[in-house]
This record gives sequence, C-alpha cells and structure tokens, in this order.
Amino acid sequence: MYKELEQKVAVVTGGSKGIGTAISQRFGEEKMKVVVNYHSDEEGAQEAVKAIEEAGGQAIAVEADVSTEEGIQTLIDKAIESFGQLDVWVNNAGMENQKSTHELSLEDWEKVINVNLTGVFLGTKAAINYFKEHDQQGSIINLSSVHEQIPWPTYAHYAASKGGVKLFTQTVAMEYAPQGIRINSIGPGAIRTPINAEKFDDPKQKEIVESMIPMARIGKPSEVAAAAAWLASDESSYVTGITLFVDGGMTLYPSFQGGKG
Repeated sequence: MYKELEQKVAVVTGGSKGIGTAISQRFGEEKMKVVVNYHSDEEGAQEAVKAIEEAGGQAIAVEADVSTEEGIQTLIDKAIESFGQLDVWVNNAGMENQKSTHELSLEDWEKVINVNLTGVFLGTKAAINYFKEHDQQGSIINLSSVHEQIPWPTYAHYAASKGGVKLFTQTVAMEYAPQGIRINSIGPGAIRTPINAEKFDDPKQKEIVESMIPMARIGKPSEVAAAAAWLASDESSYVTGITLFVDGGMTLYPSFQGGKG
C-alpha cells in the first residue's frame, strides 16, 4: 500500500471491465477517489464503483467516448466537480478485433486506432494541460501491450495502435519530464479478462498460450493493477518513459528457452 496515494484523484478510462476494473479497485484499496469511465457497460462501471467503495475509496461512474475531445473533457469536468482535483490519469480503454489485413476495412482500422491511440493522445493531452495549469506533478499511465514489441498477424490495426502508444509515451515523457509530469506505459501479456475468458477456458487454447510464456501461466488483472499502483505512487518518482511489461516473460523470446536455437 502507498500511503501518499490516499485521497488522490484518478481517472481510469475503460474502467467497467477487466484490467480497468482491477486498476480502479486497486486504487480504491489505496483509499483514492476514482472516476470510472465506461462507454456502454454501465452495469460493469457501477459494480466497479461498489468494489472501490467497499475497499475504502470513493468513486463515480461516468459515461464518455474517449476517442472524442468532448468525452475526455467530460471526464475532466466530472473529476473536478466531484473530487476537486486530478492527480493520476490512466488511459486504459482499448479494443481489438481479428481480421486478415487484406480484408481489414478502413472503418475497422479507424475504430481501433481511434480508441487505442487517439484516445491515449486526447487523455494525455487533457491531463497534461490540467497539471500545467495547476503547476502540478502528476502521473499518466497508458495501457499498451506486449504487441507494441511482438508482431501479431491478423491484428495489424491493434499492433499498430500499441506501437504508436509506445513511441507516443516515450516522446511526451521526454517533453514534460522537466515539469515533473511522469508518463509511462504498462504492457500486459496474456491476462485473464472477459475479452479472452472463452479462449482460456478451452484447455487446448490455454496450453498453446501458456507455451508462449516462460512463467507458464496466464496473468491476473490484479497483477497489472499492482504495476499501475506503483507507477502512480512516489515509489516510482524517478521513472518516466518506460513500458513496464507484466507478461510472465512473454517478450523474452520464449521459443529459445532451454538453450534452443
């Protein structure tokens, strides 16, 4: 637990399910005040709010489209209106769908890029402007993926968005480091969330995925949330511009394990 996080205010985009809910709940355990963003899953957002409050924090659920400036401004406004300040911004909202690149429509490309990359840009920009206006050293955390580093055929739009998040994070981290604004990414690997629960419930599929992970197991959302809490805390006060992979070693070229190759 990080005592300095108590009473701080965080916005978590895409907080109604999976990793976003886990991060929101962990912030609740840190006694933070959390704006849980959702786009369509109001029930999930309200469940996240309840979990935060039961953990000792405070929370509200706010509907907003993070791929638009209006949606991001709504989140800023609600954070200030409800909690009076902003300290941590988590760009977690994301989406994916599988499609061979030669069959990928411009519409599907733009949907993924708009949420996964443009949403990160808009959220980061809004948080930076708030921190600068209030002469404040804040923390921004972007949810990337192991696929900012590992190619993923039939998910070219997703991999492109996460590769963009990597260099965007590094660039803005360098740009605003002199003001003490820290900007980092987390790169989850195979994490059990609602989006992939069906795949991991299939023993054969699960075995295939685990064979790609040196630690030989699927990760938990709470393990990603622990990384987010650390990046939000003063314990990481000298850390900016990194991607912290939470992947059981998936980015370590596991096919070479045991001296193969």
